[in-house]
Amino acid sequence: MKRGFLLWALALLITISTAIYQRVTGPTYPIKGNVKLNDQNIPYKLARSHGGLEDHEIKIKVNDSAIAGNVYFKRYKTADKWTKLPLQYEKGELIAYLPYQPPAGKLEYFIELIHKSEIKRFPLDNSIVIRFKGDVPLTILIPHILAMFLSMLLSTRTGLEYFNNGKNLKKLTYWTIGTLVIGGFIFGPLTQEYAFGELWTGIPYGHDLTDNKTLIAFIGWIIALYMYSKSKVPKNWALFASILLLIVYLIPHSVLGSELNYNELDKKNIKNEKLIKN
Repeated sequence: MKRGFLLWALALLITISTAIYQRVTGPTYPIKGNVKLNDQNIPYKLARSHGGLEDHEIKIKVNDSAIAGNVYFKRYKTADKWTKLPLQYEKGELIAYLPYQPPAGKLEYFIELIHKSEIKRFPLDNSIVIRFKGDVPLTILIPHILAMFLSMLLSTRTGLEYFNNGKNLKKLTYWTIGTLVIGGFIFGPLTQEYAFGELWTGIPYGHDLTDNKTLIAFIGWIIALYMYSKSKVPKNWALFASILLLIVYLIPHSVLGSELNYNELDKKNIKNEKLIKN
């Protein structure tokens, strides 16, 4: 009983640590920092993901109406010129709005703050990429997140059965596969459909790592379950499958995710315009 509790506690610790790492290293985690201007230390938090049908609000707290600024943006991976968007001072904050983009559309942007002849750009020598997505209903998003968290927890705990007597191996494996199917293959595609208009963008239809790593983890556990009846030490296969899932889950979330190709979209729009004229 005591060993079982310790294994569950260790599994929970590993799962939480992995989830936090995946979140903070992902391409949608906000960029935070500080910039010094007019003897002020100005903090900023710049988003890299936007959900909904509205323009994206950029807000920087300055508490000084003498400070002005601009946002420069353009569509990601295009030859577009930078568009200059003035920041408006309102009640101690500088505010601007990046224009709404279709689902999976991306903008790259950077900000400059100005006080008299002093100009500070941030991020320095770089730009931020923000991806737009549709709203996902909480009735789909919450079950997806919970099921994926549970599948990671159960996978880790099943792997740790290697250090136990292994009597709960099959039961834990079925729970792991079940939650993985619910989170990754039912609510996962539904989440993606609402966010980006596509149910599945992994193999064989695309290279979305979020979808593909779910598929790899699932295959790993199916192989382990099959090998339980073939192997003299089945818990070795549980350890293999749990490590495999842990490795693929350490890949930051949304890497190589859905991305709108503006160049293809422009070609399509030009073609449609020609057809309308004709």
